[in-house]
Amino acid sequence: MKRQNLGDLNMYLFEQLERLNEPDMKEGQKQWELERSRAVANLASQVVAAGQLALRAEKAYDRNEAINAKMPEMLEADTADKIE
Repeated sequence: MKRQNLGDLNMYLFEQLERLNEPDMKEGQKQWELERSRAVANLASQVVAAGQLALRAEKAYDRNEAINAKMPEMLEADTADKIE
């Protein structure tokens, strides 16, 4: 399943939290889940930061649209569709 929006990211983060709270988890599995959680959190931070950048760029573009500003291609909303 493709997950490409912040709602999906939020759901994934809560799924990871549920795995961490599993009471029957063995110690080795718990350590693995902790490492996985750190990696997920780091990636989630990067996704959120990229979203914030795109939003700031969109706001700046909207403010300057009257002077024929051009949005850089890498910041256009459909760029995610090109990354696969």
